[in-house]
Formats: sequence, C-alpha cells, structure tokens
Amino acid sequence: MRPPNLCVVTATVHHQTPPGAPRPAPGPAADEGLARRLKALACTAPLHDLDVRKANLAGEYTVYSMAEVALASIDLVTLNMDFDTGADHEQVVARLLPRVAAQAPRRPAAEHERVARWVLENLINVGSVDRGFRAVYGTFGPDGAYVRRDYDFKLVEEVPGPDGGVYLRTTDEAVNVLVGALDTDVASAQIAAEVKLEVLIERGRLADAQLAAEQARYRTVQYAESLRRALEATRRNVRAVDWLRAVPDLIAEALDHVADRYRHENAILTNIRRVRDEAEAVDHRTGEHKRRAAELVDIVKDCIRRHTQLQSRLLEAGPLFRAEQDRQAFAAPPARAGTDLYGQLLGPLLPLPVERASKVTDAFFASGTGLRTPAAARVCDLVDGLLTPPLEREHLGALMPEPDLVATPDDSRFSDEQMDTALHLLDLPPDAPRRLSGLLAEARRSDPELPYLLALLAVHAASPPVGVAYRQGEERLLFAVDDGTPLDDPEFGGADLIVGTATLDAAAMAAERAS
Repeated sequence: MRPPNLCVVTATVHHQTPPGAPRPAPGPAADEGLARRLKALACTAPLHDLDVRKANLAGEYTVYSMAEVALASIDLVTLNMDFDTGADHEQVVARLLPRVAAQAPRRPAAEHERVARWVLENLINVGSVDRGFRAVYGTFGPDGAYVRRDYDFKLVEEVPGPDGGVYLRTTDEAVNVLVGALDTDVASAQIAAEVKLEVLIERGRLADAQLAAEQARYRTVQYAESLRRALEATRRNVRAVDWLRAVPDLIAEALDHVADRYRHENAILTNIRRVRDEAEAVDHRTGEHKRRAAELVDIVKDCIRRHTQLQSRLLEAGPLFRAEQDRQAFAAPPARAGTDLYGQLLGPLLPLPVERASKVTDAFFASGTGLRTPAAARVCDLVDGLLTPPLEREHLGALMPEPDLVATPDDSRFSDEQMDTALHLLDLPPDAPRRLSGLLAEARRSDPELPYLLALLAVHAASPPVGVAYRQGEERLLFAVDDGTPLDDPEFGGADLIVGTATLDAAAMAAERAS
C-alpha cells in the first residue's frame, strides 16, 4: 500500500522558555495573522508535493504539471457539487482528461487517465487512516512560551449521497486554495468580490471581471457548505450544534446576504447584458469583448441559481431543527445492550457437551441471522426452468481437483524458544515486580536478540486488557507502570517501567461465568 500523503507528521511538543532567558518580544509572530498565513501555506503543500512525488511513478511523468491538474480537479469538484450531493468521481475524471491530454498530447489515453486518477486520489489522500493532511506550525502562548500545534485539514473528501452512492465534496480549505483568499470570512469575502466585480464591469475590464465573478461563485459555494454541515450535524445529534446563538445568527446573516446579493447580482446582470448587446463584432478585440460578456452572464446566472437554492435551504432549517429535536428527544432507548460473543456465548459453551451446546447455538443463530427476503420469480425464468430437461449427474458429483499446497515460510523474527525464554523472565511473583532495565540486562546475557522481544512485551503490558483477561478466565495478568524513572540502557530509551504480575479474582470470574 502507498504510504499516506502527509505534509508534516510529528507529535505536538511544547517548548518552555528556560528560566532567566529573555522572552520573545511581542510582534507579528505572536498574532493570529501569522497563524492564518501558516495554515494557508500548509493548504498548498499537498499540491506542491504532487510534483515532487511524480518521479516515483512507474514511467516518465515529468512532462505533466501535477499542481495544475490538482487545481483543475478542485475547480471541477467545487462547481459540480450540489447542496445535497457532491460531484461524481467518474464524471470529474472524464472532464479532467482534456486538460491532462493537453499537457502531453502524444501520450496514450490510458496514461492520461492514470494521471487524472492519481492526482484525484492524492487530493482525497487515499491510503492514510483518516484521509487527511497534517501540518505543524508554531505560536506564542499567553505566557510567552513557544508552542507547536498540529493543523489537520482535508482538500477533497468522499461523502455518502442520498441514493447510496459515494460523491466528492471540496472542503473550505480547498476552496480557499482555489480562489486565493485563504482563511477569510465568508460574508466579507463575498461582498468584496461583488464590489470588485461591479467596478471591473463598469471600467470594461471583462477579462478581470470574469475572474472576480468566478471567485464570487466559489464563495457562494462555501457559504452553502457551512449551512449544510450544520444541518448534517443536527440530523446526527441536535445537541452537538449551537441552535441557541451560532446557527440562528448564521441563518439570519445568510438570509441578509442572499437578499443583498440578489439586488447586487441582478444589477450586475443588467450591466453585463448592456455591454454584451452594445459590443459589435467588428474586429477580433471587440469579438473577444462580447464573448467575455456572454460568459459573465452565464456565471452570474449560476450565482443567482445557487442563491435561490441556498435561500430555500435556509427557510427549511428551522422546521428541520424542530423535527429533529422532537425525533431525538422522544426516541426510544435501545432495548438491550450488545452481546459479548466470547464472554457470554463462547466461553460458557466450550466446557459443555455437544448436545447441550447445540441447543444454545441453534437458538442464537436463528435469532441473530435475521429474516431473509425471498426472491420474486419471473414468469420467463419459471417457464425456462420447467421446460429445461434435467441434466444427468454423477452419483458422487464431479471430480474435485487436487489442490497444490505450498508450505508457508516462517518469516517471524523470534523463535519459539526465544518466546518461551522471554515469558519465563516475565513470570514474576505478584509481590516482587522488577525494573525493565534489570530484565533487559538479564535477557542480553542469554541472547543478544532477546531484549527486543522483552521490550516489546513490556510495552504491550503498559496498557493491559484487564476486561478481556477477566472474561477469558485468566488468573494472572502482566502489567507495566511508568513512575517517571528514565531508562538507562545502551540500546533502548524512554521510561524504566516497573514490570510485574497481578492476580485476578478467580472466584468472581467463576461466579460471573456461571450467571
């Protein structure tokens, strides 16, 4: 599997200023503006990383500009996703192929499709655990100490659709990367884009006006995404969303925004149409001017359509909250807890004879498998089945081929004898725990590889599964405790754990299994 595409992976570390050292002077490094710029820079890192890692692909892919393809992918997903559903994966790949093919027209179509899918999968970050990116940036705390913080973000994510399919949606970070206005307020950015658009149209700079109109449309999509996430979280858990202040303020602000944008965009649309109708295609420059005006008309019409859809969702937000509040408040609690298959079924049944255990298993699987819906027979299939003559079969069935069995090689690092020796060293009396350093030194005297196995078993014992051992009837449990003592060992570092064994209550376990 391909390693996850992470920008910077590290743990959060706090660096305290030493006593007596001069504290950093307050300045630009201590404000929130620097943190926003660092986050903005981190959002562009996965796009630059694509051009760095394209050399790892099997083949000659240096001719492709992967960051350009990634921006086009974000553009296509953003413009093709709707309020309820996202963009179709295959449709995005199909629309991305002409741009990829334009970079290398002599390459085969299969290679173009591979590049498009590779870029889109890297934007989704397929292969990582949470399919997200992580960056690290530093800020100054209230006490003047320098603190490193993790910033987790996503660019394109896969979401379920209402029809059961999987669709693509761009996040706020992806839209910010696309329009070049990173980590800004949605409403203020939309107003600035509309004012800029109106001024550019009045001055006749339609090429720049088209870019401003596209930026305004991206901001509209981002505004709808904020509302969609709030409504989706409400459907899952109404208590997780602040419907007392945050969401009502968002709805009121969005309704004012939609009403203001309606008036503004209709005025812009009238102005663009006038420019388009007055332009006469006399020469090439005038024809290009008229074409730009026609494209601006389509973009502003799409903005008005998105505002109409956003307004309808805003009006439905209040009734949806009240309906979800009633549904979740009066929902019946679960009738019973889940079944522990080992502790409640397998453990008590193993000592029983087969005739007694089969009655329990038959009752369990009859209730646990659920109902099976019979398939509806079609008339044509029924007629074919009745008219088809029966086939003569062998009495014992067809001859089964002999399988070719290959012995699985034993690639384990430690042998069974080493495991027995390590377990013997860890078989400590309950009242005599030992330090990990002493156990490692004793293991090193008998076998130079044994300390690695012993350290691995001790680390696993730092969080012992007490509940599992209790249900399985274990009488003794290995544990390890960190008391803050550093480990003094030539091969290992960390904490010098206290390793010991604990005795579990066998009588209570027997009583619980009997019950």
